[in-house]
Amino acid sequence: MPDTLQNPLAIVTGADSGIGRATAIALAKAGHDLLITYRSDRDGASETVSKITQIGRRARHVRCDQSVPDDITAMFADLDDQGIAARVLVNNAGIDASGTPAAQMTDDDWLKTIATDLTGPFMLCRAFATRAVKAGNGGRIVNVSSIHEDTPRIGSAAYDAAKGGLRMLTRTLALELAGDAITVNNVAPGMILTPINQAAKDDPDLRRKMEKNIPLGRAGEPHEVADLIAFLASDAAAYVTGQSFFIDGGLSINLGQGA
Repeated sequence: MPDTLQNPLAIVTGADSGIGRATAIALAKAGHDLLITYRSDRDGASETVSKITQIGRRARHVRCDQSVPDDITAMFADLDDQGIAARVLVNNAGIDASGTPAAQMTDDDWLKTIATDLTGPFMLCRAFATRAVKAGNGGRIVNVSSIHEDTPRIGSAAYDAAKGGLRMLTRTLALELAGDAITVNNVAPGMILTPINQAAKDDPDLRRKMEKNIPLGRAGEPHEVADLIAFLASDAAAYVTGQSFFIDGGLSINLGQGA
């Protein structure tokens, strides 16, 4: 299969595992070529590429630490050199909360989380939108947030602030880009069985304890989030923009019970 990526092209960040990998596969099945990013797990990214090529689509991976602006610039410059403007951007990559209360949080911890979970997605959206507007073919941006964009959690001040900011970035971009037929939506997962929840995957007792708060009685699977993202990236979602979709088994509407 030729190495040159072709349209329709989708960019999925953090696609070396979990939701990112499942999303890349779902978009490949929908007919997209894929450019996927990873920060440290090159082997995981290579496995994702292999799964995509088995579907019959082209895929490449690139190392991109989205907290580093030069990495984002270089990735899009490479696409420019190939004359390709991506049609879909999925901002999935991010880092989890440190668990440190705000009063004890260091400046570095705060800045690293904001840079990765908010500033990086902003720069990716800006780079994508600039090119999509110029190409004039519309486009789709799907940001992956968290139920903690709305629900605070002790030890998650930076993470919660970043995810809340990402929701408002999504809504603002939706207004600014609507005239160019570029939709911007946000997906907010709850407990999903990804490497972030590895402890629950490895410990059945911990998993059952966590799942007790979920009305549907179970954690979600990465492919369930990916299917929602793939819909929002499709032509069928052309009239949907500026929205935040919680996919959490009902967890977010159950948190007030017993209060």
